[in-house]
Amino acid sequence: MAVLVTGGAGYIGSHMVWELLEAGEDVVVLDRLSTGFEWAVAPEAGLYIGDVADTALVETIIRDHKVDAIIHFAGSIVVSDSVADPLGYYDNNTGRTRALLDVAVRTGVPHFIFSSTAAVYGSAGTEPITEDVRTAPESPYGRSKLMTEWMLADTAAAHGLGYTILRYFNVAGADPQGRTGQATAGATHLIKVACQTATGKRDRMQVFGADYPTPDGTCVRDYIHVSDLAVAHRLALERLRSGGGNLVANCGYSHGYSVLEVIDAVRRVSGRDFAADFGPRRAGDVAAIVANSDRARRELGWVPRHDNLDGIVADALAWEKILAGKNSAQA
Repeated sequence: MAVLVTGGAGYIGSHMVWELLEAGEDVVVLDRLSTGFEWAVAPEAGLYIGDVADTALVETIIRDHKVDAIIHFAGSIVVSDSVADPLGYYDNNTGRTRALLDVAVRTGVPHFIFSSTAAVYGSAGTEPITEDVRTAPESPYGRSKLMTEWMLADTAAAHGLGYTILRYFNVAGADPQGRTGQATAGATHLIKVACQTATGKRDRMQVFGADYPTPDGTCVRDYIHVSDLAVAHRLALERLRSGGGNLVANCGYSHGYSVLEVIDAVRRVSGRDFAADFGPRRAGDVAAIVANSDRARRELGWVPRHDNLDGIVADALAWEKILAGKNSAQA
């Protein structure tokens, strides 16, 4: 049996591949390399370059590798881009997942783990929120993910597919062993951008909005280390295979940091000062969102190991140095 990881050449997906391989799993990756990189895929994993909506290709992969689980990361993730291109997001995140689910049902894949997002909640404030609060996404990105959650639940009810939906908060950091990390050009993630600025890859960075109803006026987010997130997915797979029921769970650390607090952490850990200019709010951004992750801890047995902002920043900074070497070697 094998696990199919869609988007496995991307930021989170590549970490997932390493986590599965270290657990002794056979892994196959499907990625069209629109934002991912072939070098990011662990060499022990099989890589198919293609689209999740290519149903013939997906069916071939599932049958040839005897896939019993799909972990689905492939999709578009930039909130402000979704505001500018909603139809593109509904196509890539929702429509293409529909095609993937159709093949999963036809080929009898029993387990499906979906990469969802805290954006399904909208702006919930700084108090940790549970999975039972009302969903109220404020961007096409969040809506595209919530629509996919509904589609997955309906498909499971009709066809017996077992699923786990992990709603994760702001993913950051990089593999502590330096094997992979975020490398997408034009990345918008705060810690990534701040680390690029601290290492001289950017002249300066911008803070989008300083008039939010938060303690210092900047957005508050719950930052989770990408390696802890990969472990949560592996535990979700183990739970499904052991007969666990369908589950929706938050993945976060249950405390938030403002944009200015994150920038201060990057300055502190890097030992470098850098320019951060204030600008207008960015379309689609919510004021604050923090996870209550009790369900993931209870149901999955998930115990985060990297719940430390300075540690997350340190791994992200180390990755920037490794990535600079990769880029120099390819130049």
